[in-house]
Amino acid sequence: MSSNIVAIVGRPNVGKSTLFNRLTQSRRAIVSEESGTTRDRQYGKAEWNGKEFSVIDTGGWVSDKTDIFEEEIKKQVLLAIDEADVILLVVDVVNGMTDYDMEIATMLRQAKKPTILVSNKADTFEFQYQSAEFYKLGIGDPYIVSAMNGLGTGDLLDKVVSYFVNDTIENFDHLPRIAIVGRPNAGKSSLINAFLDDERNIVTDIAGTTRDSIYTRYNKFGHDFYLVDTAGIRKKAKVTEDLEYYSVVRSIRAIENADVCVLMIDATRGIEAQDLNIFSIIQKNQKGLVVCVNKWDLVPEKSNAAVKTMETAVRNRLAPFKDFPIIFTSATEKQRILKVIETAEQVYDNKNRKIPTRKFNDFILPKIENYPPPAIKGKYIKIKYATQLPTTQIPSFVFFANLPQYVKAPYKRYLENQIRSNWNFSGVPINIFIRQK
Repeated sequence: MSSNIVAIVGRPNVGKSTLFNRLTQSRRAIVSEESGTTRDRQYGKAEWNGKEFSVIDTGGWVSDKTDIFEEEIKKQVLLAIDEADVILLVVDVVNGMTDYDMEIATMLRQAKKPTILVSNKADTFEFQYQSAEFYKLGIGDPYIVSAMNGLGTGDLLDKVVSYFVNDTIENFDHLPRIAIVGRPNAGKSSLINAFLDDERNIVTDIAGTTRDSIYTRYNKFGHDFYLVDTAGIRKKAKVTEDLEYYSVVRSIRAIENADVCVLMIDATRGIEAQDLNIFSIIQKNQKGLVVCVNKWDLVPEKSNAAVKTMETAVRNRLAPFKDFPIIFTSATEKQRILKVIETAEQVYDNKNRKIPTRKFNDFILPKIENYPPPAIKGKYIKIKYATQLPTTQIPSFVFFANLPQYVKAPYKRYLENQIRSNWNFSGVPINIFIRQK
């Protein structure tokens, strides 16, 4: 499935974030309810008429210093133009048109990208007529909405999805697709080069969809998989590399088109907010995870104790998901590079692991009997049968109970821990569902 990115741009206080929340959470099906995944207000998934897409709220990245304010907004818009498939220009019908709106509209017109004008805050009928002044922006008909109460968002979404091309990426002979992601300067390019530079002749590039990712086939040393590289990493962007927003947006495409993500962390800097942003995108997309602590050669203290300390720190920051492999590498020295590949392939196998129903019940039912779900209001919860769902993106297990609504998150975690203790699901999120028997 190709990824479609919709970016929301506009000057401050026009309601970009409210619109973002409306588009993502009103289709709550895809946004994870897990604790710990809402670290990033700027990125969400949405779905309309059976089409899934990613929504990016540029407002989250604009800093509030007035002197560089204009510059910042410009940067966000340029990035959106560079990366998004569809752009929503949000204006505020209550306060009318401003020079900022005009300036942003000029940039968008020159870019010739699909752009939809969203006239927001039309909470009452009178405001609908005032939207006419926005025709001056030259973007076309304004879509009149109220992000606050949802008015007009259905028509807007119809328009958004009409731009998506249904070009699916071939599922190339079922080989694992591995993406190397992380913030700038964590060593992604060095790692990719360390993989590929030795014998370029074995490498073939297959472009996915034009604006999407580039797949590089890697088959040597007994390994065969595709490296997912965002096409954008290859061209030097017009925007300065160190912008947080930029690396997150670039990662989104790679993550959505991969099976397993290798998250690169800079050993000399530890985990930062941006790493958490990228991690939560990996989680929302339900992808396999390998954490790669790079530049380990630059760390002065390399004892076993130092490794343990670093591992614990990483797991604590990425909690509640703790069952994933961590590898300490040096891309420039080519230390443990192949270990990264081996581990990513192992995680891919874990992701596709199927447990026969009988075997699963033989193991899990005694565990449930020894430690049943706590009774609620004198009602006892009985789980008599469980099975793994056959076709799911990540391993998903259904437990059939007489009172499914009373089985709470802590008990689901207990079930997940039991499953992990007996089968190798390292690096892979697991879904636990409780259903009426």
